[in-house]
Amino acid sequence: MNNDNDDSTDLAALEARVDELINTIDNLKTENTALRSQQDNLIQERSVLIEKTEQARTRIESMITRLRAMETRS
Repeated sequence: MNNDNDDSTDLAALEARVDELINTIDNLKTENTALRSQQDNLIQERSVLIEKTEQARTRIESMITRLRAMETRS
């Protein structure tokens, strides 16, 4: 009879562990989804910043060219 009690205790412990693992998996899935979304946002933000940097570089190069042209005319 004692063996039956040990079996049910083992089964209850196993059930508790499985429930804990299921909760961990659910939490990891949620966190993974959030991290993927954050990564997508950061990639998009990086793209915008690269584009703005290129626009600024083009404008600065244009200003330098105009300044040199003004310098040569003087």
